[in-house]
Formats: sequence, C-alpha cells, structure tokens
Amino acid sequence: AMESAERGEGEMLRYEETEDDNVSPTDLSELLKEGTKESHDRAENTQFVKDFLKGQIKEELFKLATVALYFTYSALEEEMDRNEDNPVFAPLYFPLELHRKEALIKDLQYFYGEDWKEKIQCSEATQQYVDRIHHVGQNEPELLVAHAYTRYMGDLSGGQVLKKVAQRALKLPSTEEGIQFYVFGNISNAQQFKQLYRARMNALDLDKNTKERIVEEANRAFRFNMQVFDELDKIGKSLAEEAQDGGFPVHDGKGDLRKCPYYADKLGNAGPSCPYHGAVALAKQPLVQLMLAACIAVVAGAAAWYMM
Repeated sequence: AMESAERGEGEMLRYEETEDDNVSPTDLSELLKEGTKESHDRAENTQFVKDFLKGQIKEELFKLATVALYFTYSALEEEMDRNEDNPVFAPLYFPLELHRKEALIKDLQYFYGEDWKEKIQCSEATQQYVDRIHHVGQNEPELLVAHAYTRYMGDLSGGQVLKKVAQRALKLPSTEEGIQFYVFGNISNAQQFKQLYRARMNALDLDKNTKERIVEEANRAFRFNMQVFDELDKIGKSLAEEAQDGGFPVHDGKGDLRKCPYYADKLGNAGPSCPYHGAVALAKQPLVQLMLAACIAVVAGAAAWYMM
C-alpha cells in the first residue's frame, strides 16, 4: 500500500494533469511536454526527489534546498523583469501570480531568522544554474520561456505534492510557515492558470527553429535542477553519516571553508589565517556541526560532481 501511495504521489509530479483541447503537435506547449518527458522522468527519479516524496528529508537539507531555490528564482525573476516588455516573453509575465522571491524570503526568515542573508551562500550547482539564467535573459531572451516553464509549471503541479510532504515530514505549522514557496495566493485555480499560461506560450510568434531551441533549453534547465538535486543528495548523505557516527570528521585543511555561510557570518570576510583552525573551533559548537558538514561536502566535492 505504501509503495502504491508513493507511486501515486510520483505520478502527480507531472506538469500536465489533463489534456488541453485543440492542441496542435507543433504548439510550443506540446513540443515542451513531449520534448522534456525523458528529462522529467530522470528528475523525478533522482534520489533526492524520491527520498523527499517518501518524507525522508531532514530540516537542514530542506533549508539548503530553500536557499538554492532563493538564488534560482532571484535570477529568474530579475531576468523576467528585464524582459517584461520584450514581445518574446511579455505575454508570460505574471509577477503577481507567479513570482516566488518574496515567498522564499519569508521561508528563509522562518528557518534562519532575520539575519538570514548573512547565513546563506549560493552553492556550486546553483551558481551554474543562475549563471545560465542570466546569460539567457540578457543574450537570448527568447529562451527565457524554457526556464519559466520548467520551474513555475512544476511548482503549480508536483510542487503542491511536495508542499504537503514537507509540511508533514518536518512537522511545520499548519499556517504554512516555511513552505510559502509552494503557496500561490493569487492563483485561485491552478489548473485553469496553467491552461492560460500554455495558451499564451502557444500564441508567441516563434519559428520552428526557435521552438526547437526552447525545448533544448528546457532540457538544459532540467539538467541544472538535477545537478542541484544531486548536490543536495550528497550533502544529505554526509549529514546522515555524521548523525550515525555522532562525531565530526577531521578536516584535512583542503578547500576553502570560508564558503560556508555560518563560517563567513561568524568570522567575517577576513577570517583567521587558516580556514582549518577556524573550522575546528567552530566544530566544537554542536549547533554548528551539521552546517559545517554540509559546507565541507559542497566545497570538497563540487569539482568532481559537476563538470558541465
């Protein structure tokens, strides 16, 4: 029964719950749906997403996932604002209904406190995603729809499943603190809005070659998301090992631990002459151990994980 429930939730991560009427195979919405199906399946089957759906996510990891989303949506919405009057994107500009940055700030305030900005850092995988979004928005704005589609249509579909799972697994308040990202207060009917959005996408004046490039970019966006998932999964494994061992790993002094948000917050930009000594000092504080472990995992493994 549990397996079938999980399978049911997994199937609900689809963007398209129902078929639209009068959709042509050459419509952008249909090309994206068909052209990203394989990427979508792969994203759903990443270990991070599978564990998340089972409710196997710790608060520390959920917080880091929220940080990744904050940097991603800050970049995406900055580029959408830049192109709000550009005919290749303007019909899809729905800041009131869709924009997530302010909701993510509320979530970060809930998890990290009022000084949240000093405690977070953009990870390696997220930075690659952010860089691509900025490149597209500034140099190839006709591809921006691919990034908006990949994120927002997912948030309005499978994201609503993840919201319930996170609320249950992390025992978050019923008042939806910590999961504001998933709450679209200005959309009364998600299914109707998605149909409107797809209709606007299909009305964009795009030639066949541009549509193909948009599908290619959407698959690229999925890959960036999967890289972030894989990064989180590796951090999660590191945290699990720490909890099991009940101790803190001896750091060999390699890598720059100043990238750790907590480290930077406490010691300032100058920091001690050797990151290793500062890390050991901080490691003695139990509350800091989990965050430092996550940072070590990111710094030490980033080069090996992502060569894209």
